[in-house]
Amino acid sequence: MKLATFKAWVEAADTSGMFKSSFRNRRCIIFFEWTGDKRDKTPPDFSAADGELMAFAGLWDSWKDRETGKTVTSCTIIVREADAWSAKYHDRMPCMLHSRDFDGWLDGRAERDLLMQPPRELREWIVSKRVNVSGYV
Repeated sequence: MKLATFKAWVEAADTSGMFKSSFRNRRCIIFFEWTGDKRDKTPPDFSAADGELMAFAGLWDSWKDRETGKTVTSCTIIVREADAWSAKYHDRMPCMLHSRDFDGWLDGRAERDLLMQPPRELREWIVSKRVNVSGYV
């Protein structure tokens, strides 16, 4: 059985059996989400319109692949209902963190209410596909 779990809904991320342990103990920050056709994905970057660094709130976990026996480390972006600006991309939007909130998110001090704050005005720009090339220098 394969599960599609790349997105964790903010409304249940801290209580869902699949995500609650990661919400308490394994938080991360994600900077890119790929969009477009699976064969030609584009990595847009969303940031504050005023240029402040922002990122997506995420969760990570490690698990053992039953077929190969290898440990797999994976992550998920926490999403919420889309605002008017991001609705052109999807009906859900990533929970955005301001740079001032990175430490509180990562060390667990920040609770779900941080993720529910209205996002600032956003902008999009496309970054190079090389951000996904392992070992690229």
